[in-house]
Amino acid sequence: MKVTVIGCSGSYPGPDSPASCYLVEEEWEGRTWRILLDLGNGALGELHNHVDPLTIDAVMLSHLHADHFMDLCGYYVLRKYHPLGAQPRIPVWGPPETADRLARSYDLPLDPGMHEEFEFRTYPADPFDLGPFTVEAIGVVHPVPAYSLRVTGGERLLVYTGDCGPCDGLDRAARGADLLLAEAAFCDGDENPDDLHLTGVEVAELALRAKVDRLVLTHIPPWHDKQVAHDEARTLWDGPLDLARTGATYDV
Repeated sequence: MKVTVIGCSGSYPGPDSPASCYLVEEEWEGRTWRILLDLGNGALGELHNHVDPLTIDAVMLSHLHADHFMDLCGYYVLRKYHPLGAQPRIPVWGPPETADRLARSYDLPLDPGMHEEFEFRTYPADPFDLGPFTVEAIGVVHPVPAYSLRVTGGERLLVYTGDCGPCDGLDRAARGADLLLAEAAFCDGDENPDDLHLTGVEVAELALRAKVDRLVLTHIPPWHDKQVAHDEARTLWDGPLDLARTGATYDV
């Protein structure tokens, strides 16, 4: 699998990155399959710099905060009014009420809302297949329903934490990842709310428990120094470690 960071800013688009969005690609049966993990505000424009957005096969949402899903509104416009004509529906997986939330976000009636452009699906309890990918969504703690996503291509495993605090679900999701794409929005030692985000130290502890191969820190908000998250993680984690940046690619 090839992973491209489209957006990695936490909470809102930052000066050097859109909000959360990760492009995952895999060759299978004669073509390139493409899925997006989240499509936060500002990400759709950056996506044009990497692939034609009309070649996306599906979108997987971790949760329904604006920095993780709001650019589906623009994507709806692109697919509905493209000069080549209305595009076929593609699957959008997410929490319950995703369809209604998107319709309200764009001031549409709930029926049809965006159902003619997207086929909305809620995550099943078991892993599911899409082309070359097997995806498993595991519930994690956050103020709204939220999921960490395990994406397998071939025998390789990408894990995306989404947004969450430390919890058993996160440990189960991260286990054995070849690449762990982990949010690190909080700083160690601050008075951080419970069940909301991770610190660099907590991410490193997770990576050690889960026995991951490579760690990439992401979703750091613009008001924090990214290097602090990196240095926190490095106090415990001595394996491969990167700070996510727009346009960075990883072979998993």
